[in-house]
Amino acid sequence: QVQLVESGGGLVQAGGSLRLSCAASGRTFSSYAMGWFRQAPGKEREFVAGINWSGLITLHGDSVKGRFAISRDNAKNTVYLQMNSLKPEDTAVYYCAAAASYGTMRSGSADYWGQGTQVTVSS
Repeated sequence: QVQLVESGGGLVQAGGSLRLSCAASGRTFSSYAMGWFRQAPGKEREFVAGINWSGLITLHGDSVKGRFAISRDNAKNTVYLQMNSLKPEDTAVYYCAAAASYGTMRSGSADYWGQGTQVTVSS
């Protein structure tokens, strides 16, 4: 079992930045692929970014590529999402996720989910 707790969400103006954090506890964090997803009201869940167990392989969704960056610190059992140049359309609840397989994460699924953190970008 893996428990995930997100933090760092909030209200920011367009063009601003936020950094989300996800603290993991439970089984060995470093063995899991980690990722971020988001869901806006009335929309389907969207894959934002994923990172493999070592941090050497990352993948970012087309809508955030070049603006967001996922990273991880296995010593701190934490994964991050640096969000720059935020746009109103980035407004959503952001979820941290863990998967036993990086392939699972890339396919848009996960084995464990956090409770989510709200990000609101004002125009």
